[in-house]
Amino acid sequence: MSPFGVAFAVEGRKAAAGQVTAATTALLVLGVAAIAGGMSAAARSGNAQVLAKLGPAAELDGWDGLIAIVLQITAAAGVLAFGVALSWIVGREFADDTIAGLFALPIPRATTALAKLCVYLVWTAGVAAALTVTVLILGPLLGLGPPGPALTASLGRLATLTVLSAMIATPAAWAATIGRGILPGVATTVVIIAVAQIMAVAGTGAWFPFTAPALWAIAPQSVSAGQLALVLAVPAVSGLLTVHAWATLQLDR
Repeated sequence: MSPFGVAFAVEGRKAAAGQVTAATTALLVLGVAAIAGGMSAAARSGNAQVLAKLGPAAELDGWDGLIAIVLQITAAAGVLAFGVALSWIVGREFADDTIAGLFALPIPRATTALAKLCVYLVWTAGVAAALTVTVLILGPLLGLGPPGPALTASLGRLATLTVLSAMIATPAAWAATIGRGILPGVATTVVIIAVAQIMAVAGTGAWFPFTAPALWAIAPQSVSAGQLALVLAVPAVSGLLTVHAWATLQLDR
């Protein structure tokens, strides 16, 4: 097996056994479904406060209304949840004082960092799939009936939004490396969310990679394909910075 294969297998086992990734998966999948289900039921009963919070989504009925609610919740919670998990995946070596042992391994540290990022992306794809399936189960439980073929595009947007939310959280990996711990990554995630909110209010969010996914998921016509493609630059740049930081990492500073 190649050095990357070994590193990927090891990091995969770490993530699978970690309480943080398990808790994040449960909170995102079950938490989003529970909140969306409650808000959907409240909206259908005419709760004025919930209808006011939902905005345009309150005007949608049935499956369209449920998915619109799920998209709003995922857009708000996804980046924070993924940023915290990635900060742990990368920063745990510093928090647990195991980073020194990596210097003695025959696998390059840059390879280990790349494996961590790849495991993270695979895990987020799994979370996206699990959330989509959970929403499909939730609809009939709320009395919406079986989903029709017309929902394919909406469910695809949900899965894509989940993965894109994970991608724009990747600067947390570099921050956790430079800051040598979990908290710098979490702090960076919070800053990303705050700046994204500011750009959305300013009206320039479609061109801002950290804001575009949420805008696109809620209103696809407001974000062009070119603007959405800029999101891919975030994990590319963050990944390169993280791998380089691990490659040049020194224990004395």
